[in-house]
Order: sequence, then C-alpha cells, then structure tokens
Amino acid sequence: MTVGGITYSSFSGWIDPPAEVVPALEGELTCDVAVVGGGYAGMAAALRLAERGADVVLLEAEFCGFGASSRNAGQLSASPAGDPQLLGALHPHRLRDIVRFAQGSVRFTEELLDRLEIDCEYEPTGNVGAAVSRGQLQKVRRIAQILQKAGADAEFGDGRELGLPEAFLGGLFEPLGGLMNPGKFARGVREALLGSGARVFERTPVRAVEPTSAGVVVSVPGGRVRAERVVLATNAYSRDLAIAPKRLATPIWVRMVETEPIEPERLEATGWTSRAGIATKHNIMESYRLTPRNTIVFGVRRLQVGRGALETRGPDPAAVADLARGFRSRFPSLRGVALDRTWGGWIAMTSPWLPVAGEATGNVFYAIGCNGHGLAQAPYLGTLLADRLAGDELHDDLSAVWRAQPRFAPTPISNPLALRAMWMIDRMSDRLHGRKG
Repeated sequence: MTVGGITYSSFSGWIDPPAEVVPALEGELTCDVAVVGGGYAGMAAALRLAERGADVVLLEAEFCGFGASSRNAGQLSASPAGDPQLLGALHPHRLRDIVRFAQGSVRFTEELLDRLEIDCEYEPTGNVGAAVSRGQLQKVRRIAQILQKAGADAEFGDGRELGLPEAFLGGLFEPLGGLMNPGKFARGVREALLGSGARVFERTPVRAVEPTSAGVVVSVPGGRVRAERVVLATNAYSRDLAIAPKRLATPIWVRMVETEPIEPERLEATGWTSRAGIATKHNIMESYRLTPRNTIVFGVRRLQVGRGALETRGPDPAAVADLARGFRSRFPSLRGVALDRTWGGWIAMTSPWLPVAGEATGNVFYAIGCNGHGLAQAPYLGTLLADRLAGDELHDDLSAVWRAQPRFAPTPISNPLALRAMWMIDRMSDRLHGRKG
C-alpha cells in the first residue's frame, strides 16, 4: 500500500517473505525438546540442539523470521540494554556481567555468520550512542566512564572525531559490531535450520503448553507435541501463552523508514564518514544507519504498546511524519531526499530492560533477548539455553541473565501515557537545544 508516495510494507523492507512455507503440523508426535517461536532465539536454540543430537521440534505461528528478526534496524550492537547509570549504581557487579554478555553476543553472532556462510551484507563498522544536545553529551560521558569501568570496549569522542553527521555533537563509540541486512540474516539462519535434523513446522500457532507427569504437552490447531522439555522463545507474543511468567514482556510496536538512494557526494557532505550505526540518547532513542544501496534507514523515536491480539498494524502516516521530522532535523542537508518505504514490527521489552532467561515451571524454559538489542543477543541467548538443556553447566554469560524465580515487576513501559510523556520530554529537550525534531 502506498500513502503519500511512501510504500507501507506489511512485512519488512529488508527482504521478501519466503517463496515456500513449511507445512503446518498435523497429528501427534514426540520429541526431546519443543521450541515455541521461530525468531532469532528460537531458531538458534533449535539449531544448536539439533547439532548436539537432540530430537527437536520447532513450532512457528507464521514462518521463521516473520517477526522482529526480519524487521529491525540491522545494527549489531555490543552495548547492554537498559540504563548503565542505574545498573552501575544499584548492581555494579551485575553490570560487568551484562557487559560481558553483550560483547560476547556480538562475537558469537559474527562467528555464526562465518560458520553458516550467511551473506547478509555485514559491515563491521561499530556503533555509536550519540548525543544531539549538550545534556545528552554529558550523559554519554557518564555512561562511557561507567561502561569502561565495567570492562566495555568503548570510547567517548567528539562527533567529528567519530565521523558522525554534523548534527551529532559526540558519542560513545563501540568498535564491536556493525551493520547488516537483518532479513537476510534471519533467512540464512532459517535455511540452516531447515537443513539440520530439527523438525520445523510453520503456520503452526501454539494454543497451550501444559506440563504433565510425563513431560510437557504442546497443543496446536492440527494436533499436539509431547516433549520432555519446552523452550518458550515467543518474545513479544509471550503473553499469548498462559504458562509464560506474568509480565515477562511488554509488546511494543516499532516503526522503521527508509529513504530513496542518495547521491554519494550528498552523503559525504553530511560528515558521516565512519558509516557507524547511530542511536541517540533520548529517553526513546532515534536510530540511523546507512545501507549498501546508499539509503538511510531510521526509526524508533516513539513506542506504542500492544493491546489485545498482536496483529501487523496498518499505515500510520502520523508516526511516519514524526520520524521524518526527526530525520530532517538531524540531516538538514538532505531535506530534499524522499522517503521510499516504511514497515514496523513487535519487539519485546522486559521490565528490567535486559535479556532474561529461566525456567517458567517444571521443564518449561524461556529466553528473551530483545529490548532493542535482539539482533546480537537473541541468537546467543537461544544457543546458551540450548547448551544448558543439552547438559552443559550454566555458562557464565547465561548466568548473567538467568532469573532464579520467574517473577517480573510492573514496568512504566507498559503504560501508554508514560511512553507519551517520554516522547514529549524528548521533543521539549530538542526544542530547548534548538533542534526542532
């Protein structure tokens, strides 16, 4: 659908849906481990379990990679989710563990690309947590000191030193990670999974997960699976299953926009010489990245809470217009560049704004590695949990995000009024500092 010259995709701007979808499950079968959810975490968990000789079944409601796995910004980031200042103040030792997990997740994902020979246009550019105001610049300095003390490979720098566009005053550069086409990455992991010993069923929504004295029964419209253990890799859709811990994740709709191709000389004139991905230090970040086809993909800026059934949202010109205002403000020299297409997707936000994993109840485990950092953290988290289920000791990095009890506190992120207030504070801050985005 096209509105105002912009194509609104019902899937993703990165890749088309697969030409063929694996048939749904019909009948009854048994297995060692059933994985519910075919995003990065679920696919990675099923793939590792199959590689280790387990009889594994993966059940996906649409097709593997349908959700945020194919719709995100494609910034492979080594920064921890959550607020490092708060974590550093309340849990300094845990922050060091979270930093180690975050950096390990990037290294793991880069190795996964090589091992599976996935061509997803990966560029190891690093990423920058950037400031567009003096207040944000002070915040970035503090975060840099906290993360460096916690062992992060990160450095504070002036915007010009870091090769950022002129509107960005400075930032925290993390050399680990970079940029990729996340849709091609998801497709590559899906192809590897389909070529493994795992049994995959797409178009198979899970209705219920019920522990029994003999294991766990997973019910789907066409039948059921009897498994010894189950992994919930349902992310934004976790609340659809009664067995998932209460308040495990809040579903948040995030939108991305892509420009038309931009002439190289115009891109060069912006001062963006590093090509590093950018995420601002607003309360609700703005993200910007370049693509190999000389377009800019940008997004987030505002968050919308999911209520009721999670369906793909239709055209939202007001949200796109808001994103466009931010883009024009950060890149004034590109005001004449047209916006080509837009898409969105549901991500999961946990109450601590950190990846989490644990045991929901007997023989039913969960893993969520999103909070805007799922591209790196979800595949790693799914793999670590698979290794644990295959008999390994609890890995130090898995221990860093493991929840001994499946209890989660209420979070302001689930309140639409709180999200609206955060957006308004960001816009007031922009106006105060003369940046009318």
